[in-house]
Amino acid sequence: MTDSIPRAALILPGGGARGSYQVGVLKAIDKINGNGRNPFPVICGTSAGAINAAVLASHAHEFTTGISRLEHFWSTMFCSRVYRTDAWTVLKTGLQWAFSLALGGRLVSHPRALLDNQPLREFLEQTLRLDGVGKAIEQNALRGVCITASGYTCAAAISFYQSVPEVKPWERARRFGVPVELKVSHLLASAALPLLFPAERIGNEFFGDGGMRMLAPLSPAIHLGADRLLVISTRDEKPDPSPVKRVPYPSLGEIGGYLLDTIFMDTLNADLNRLSRINRTLALLGEDQRNESGLKFMDSLVIRPSRDLREITHQHMAEIPRAVRTLLQALGGWGRDWRMASYLLFESAYCRELMRIGYEDGLRQQEEIKAFLSG
Repeated sequence: MTDSIPRAALILPGGGARGSYQVGVLKAIDKINGNGRNPFPVICGTSAGAINAAVLASHAHEFTTGISRLEHFWSTMFCSRVYRTDAWTVLKTGLQWAFSLALGGRLVSHPRALLDNQPLREFLEQTLRLDGVGKAIEQNALRGVCITASGYTCAAAISFYQSVPEVKPWERARRFGVPVELKVSHLLASAALPLLFPAERIGNEFFGDGGMRMLAPLSPAIHLGADRLLVISTRDEKPDPSPVKRVPYPSLGEIGGYLLDTIFMDTLNADLNRLSRINRTLALLGEDQRNESGLKFMDSLVIRPSRDLREITHQHMAEIPRAVRTLLQALGGWGRDWRMASYLLFESAYCRELMRIGYEDGLRQQEEIKAFLSG
């Protein structure tokens, strides 16, 4: 690929089980594209989006096959494939938290997380074909793929990328691009939801969810050489109405769901707004001034859920394993607000429903997607 070739980037933010929505949109994009080829030389993902991105990147030379694998992955999903759901494990973790707090961590060690995601590690190690990333790059079907995680010690967002040789490492304020050969550990690090899943050690440091420190989630795609950006969000942007009467004090579960929303979507929306302001400013400048600015116009398209996914979660609440339901009830993340549950409901019926909505939303924006892919 030469620098004169247009490069569209696909950006897949996090969302836990909501990541299945992205697969439906991708299936629609593949149908709209119509030729089975990968329209995204640059692919970037965070958290659950990191897993989707890795699968797509490893099949960039056979794009339709990659989407089919993702569709099978999510349509046969269940919670116990992602984290342990047996009553003893959940109870043991809860008791460890309680005794650790009561005893100040002196006799009982601090638990690493509320949930044990060892099943996800085993599943990814058995099923992912990450050697396909190098093959896709060699065949010019992919320029680069990037997975972002947050370093707990360095307090920075680290974008681990695998790409063509001309992409060089970058360094910004608490944001670094590091070339690697992608491994399952990078995906687990990016998907380590704070408090819910344990941090992942890479090298000398532990890493957690990539959304925590990434204040400019569009930037890795630009560093990899993208000239336009397609983002598949996992949250609708219809504002919640203000309460008409006094509400109870927010529970830990509600606050946790609120924080996950902030991590996954708010910084992304802020970066999209910043991109829009830069584009408007550049449109007011002459060509010489634009060249002097060092900035360039960057087209973008955002596809968002047409429905509030918390409503879908409510409809599928009976599918959540009993032990996990008990944990959510103890945290207050059950009943009043379904945010946290919407991130943890890795069950096939729920995921298939989100994929269906994503597919319909993608086809609904067919003309915009066609225009975007044509450059």
